[in-house]
Amino acid sequence: MWRSHAAGLALFLLLDGLWLGLAAKDLYAREVGSLLLESPRWAPALLFYLGYPVGVVWMTGGAVTPRTALTRGAVLGLLVYGTYDLTNLAVLKGWSELITVVDIVWGTCLTAVVAWAAQKARGKVHSQA
Repeated sequence: MWRSHAAGLALFLLLDGLWLGLAAKDLYAREVGSLLLESPRWAPALLFYLGYPVGVVWMTGGAVTPRTALTRGAVLGLLVYGTYDLTNLAVLKGWSELITVVDIVWGTCLTAVVAWAAQKARGKVHSQA
């Protein structure tokens, strides 16, 4: 089980790091730059980046196929990122509609891929046991 958690965590950190640090960095700066800190608050970020992938693996894992994990991960990502982004859109001045849509799509895809990869790692562990 720890291998599936490690796989999920590693992939989540890699993909989201590339997304936020390279692919969408300018988009976020342009759309919600006035809301961003100059430097992230690392303690809450660490809590999220350690906790969310574990939650994804726990919520989507078990005796399921990688395809089922992918589907469950997509639904989970849609709900989690949708809650975050739609709440921000509802209550924050300056929160972007474009960021809302882009971030929900990203979170849905990211969570689905992490769930799929963790299930694949879990499957390999079970087949070796």
